[in-house]
Amino acid sequence: MPYKTGLRLTIVIMMWGLLFCLSSASASEFFDLPPLPPAEEYGNILINRTSTKNGVKPATFSHWQHRIKYTCRVCHSELEFNMKVNTTEITEFANRKGKYCGACHNGKTAFRHNGNCDKCHNGDITYGKQKFDIFSKLPFARTSYGDGINWVESLKLGVISPAHYVKTKSQDLPFDKMLILDSEMNIIPPSIFPHKAHTAWLDCDSCHPDVFNIKKKTTKFFSMSYILKGQFCGVCHINVAFPMNDCKRCHPGIKE
Repeated sequence: MPYKTGLRLTIVIMMWGLLFCLSSASASEFFDLPPLPPAEEYGNILINRTSTKNGVKPATFSHWQHRIKYTCRVCHSELEFNMKVNTTEITEFANRKGKYCGACHNGKTAFRHNGNCDKCHNGDITYGKQKFDIFSKLPFARTSYGDGINWVESLKLGVISPAHYVKTKSQDLPFDKMLILDSEMNIIPPSIFPHKAHTAWLDCDSCHPDVFNIKKKTTKFFSMSYILKGQFCGVCHINVAFPMNDCKRCHPGIKE
């Protein structure tokens, strides 16, 4: 075999080997993924827009405790909570008038404000751990990431049946198109976006047009680096929905 031909063949084989190794690597080897909290804290947030300023402890909000009862659209569409924490002007006055938390925490649907302040305003993001220990024993579909619960599959199997509205019934969204999105790196297989799995929890305006343009492939700067900063998919898939570490949920062709 001529020297140049052999050299070229060697280079090709080495490149294929490198691509195979890279395609088998985990996302954490390419990206600086945020550390995950314990399962019982995943999805917990501290609401502290004005609490500390007013001499009150921040309010703890547990997503896992609420999403078994309500879909995401109830709070983020009907009750008008912004997706980003501490950007919604929640006030005690508004709550007592039946807005925001007060839509449910009225003494009928859920505990009321009077005499129950420390159930929310405790400043402790780990609050509810003992309740989670009991809660997590329910027959959910499981995952190894986030809070350990596969919420999409649990809903599909009928393990949970969260309400879609409190007062205003939402419009049914039969749109179930599956999008296939090419990755920014050739060695990473395409990602999928199942509309049906998202519209079961959210409204169209939860994503469009503020998070994503309505037209495919017209959203600028849509990449993992921005997602990991909490944009695009990262609006939900950093702190609440299943985390970025669960690569195969979006990139089913990736090798473990």
